[in-house]
Amino acid sequence: MQEWLWMSAADLGRGIGAGEIDPVTLTETYLHAIKAHEHRDTIYARLTEQRALSEAAAASERAKTGYRLSLLDGVPISWKDLFDTAGVATEAGSALLEGRVPARDAEVLRNATAAGLVCLGKTHMSELAFSGLGLNPVTATPPCVNGEGAVPGGSSSGAATSVAFGLAAAGIGSDTGGSVRIPSAWNDLVGLKTTAGRVSCEGVVPLVASFDTVGPLARSVEDAGLLLAALEGRKPVDLRGDDLTGRRFAVLNTIAMDDLRDAPRAAFLSAIDRLRGAAALVEAVEVPEVAEAMAMSRILYSPEAYGTWKDVIEAAPDKMFPPILERFRGGAEARACDQIAAWQVLERCRKAYYAATAGYDAVLTPSAPNLPPDMERLLSDDAYYVTENLLTLRNTRIGNLMGGCALSLQTGVPSCGVQVLMPPMAEERLLRIGAGVEAALG
Repeated sequence: MQEWLWMSAADLGRGIGAGEIDPVTLTETYLHAIKAHEHRDTIYARLTEQRALSEAAAASERAKTGYRLSLLDGVPISWKDLFDTAGVATEAGSALLEGRVPARDAEVLRNATAAGLVCLGKTHMSELAFSGLGLNPVTATPPCVNGEGAVPGGSSSGAATSVAFGLAAAGIGSDTGGSVRIPSAWNDLVGLKTTAGRVSCEGVVPLVASFDTVGPLARSVEDAGLLLAALEGRKPVDLRGDDLTGRRFAVLNTIAMDDLRDAPRAAFLSAIDRLRGAAALVEAVEVPEVAEAMAMSRILYSPEAYGTWKDVIEAAPDKMFPPILERFRGGAEARACDQIAAWQVLERCRKAYYAATAGYDAVLTPSAPNLPPDMERLLSDDAYYVTENLLTLRNTRIGNLMGGCALSLQTGVPSCGVQVLMPPMAEERLLRIGAGVEAALG
């Protein structure tokens, strides 16, 4: 049964459907593994054991009668601790929200439950989701699967590590600037950033509502597609037609290829070679408007984040990790007219970006320019913290600013991912092409 902990969610679902895996035994196996794990308390903020066992028992009965709700009916997954869970604390990685207990599940959790997924518990995360590093001295910092002492990436840090350490079949996270894709890349998973507004954020603790998205962290593109369907209450995408022959990809040179560390650069170039070996056409493109949009990031993000949280923050600022507090307060003096002007610039840049890349099936970048930084050095070296924090989310933020959807896929090199970017609401096409890229990269 230990092998179940490392199977994809889809394969677990197929095993349940074939009568080879009982959902109750599967859930008990995960719960035992979580309780016995040395990093249990830094990955999971809290378990929902009774709920999980009850949901698993119902799934087991459905499997016996042949009336399963979906392929993932009976599969146990984790939830980032910003998704409301009825009667269970949802604190978003912050002492400011300690003891916050919602009365109702978030809409995406209700949808997933209706598809038969089993809720194992809530995972740790960056404080109020405002960091891509995954470092959280206030509540807990999960470990990175690829480096002792390294941070796991954030803000969906525990969501990623729950899967990477075999403590959940998949995790559900949120992505405002890269918070699904960075921890997925650094923990060798597949991360799907959905289009803003596509997947419901009702009952999800907000950071920057204009950019907040919900998405899965999983072992495969197939799993990501199945989980997206569960979150939305829809049928899953058909991944057939994923052959890369004749597909045209653009490597975004602007910003995304600057200042890459050696390992991410080598892994990305190797991935490009393998895509060309799969008969895909890959060309480099420059889109100057991407740099222009990136320069607007601070005025687009921080004022809205601070406006959302300022009353809560200023009532007890000493409860926050100082660098996160400083990042929120960076939006305090922004003028409304400047933010409105920045949004107008961003809309113009988006139009230019999609015009420049319209002839390609997808745009490619390294998921992260750097490897997971050292946790202790981040806490003791201010300059190192600033450098790594800014660099970490740089490439993924391009996807958020351009308003599209994106996948981070494994390259085969630890903690080095390749990002596949597509226009808004193109998730079905993204997943099909992603499946082809996944196969080509082995």
